[in-house]
Amino acid sequence: MNGDGACELYRRLTAAIPKEDGDPAISWNFTKFLVGRDGNVLRRFEPMTTPEEIGVVVADLL
Repeated sequence: MNGDGACELYRRLTAAIPKEDGDPAISWNFTKFLVGRDGNVLRRFEPMTTPEEIGVVVADLL
């Protein structure tokens, strides 16, 4: 949920990596975030990003 009622996790994820236009809000379901073992947000993937595209990013981090 966007706005004042947003939970802390949502606020942390969206603030860490906003959309390309600088807006941190999620405009549609299925936005995905890649979070490292240390809890840092590494990447944000918009809804149309495929699992295969995310897999390439994850493989590069290994």
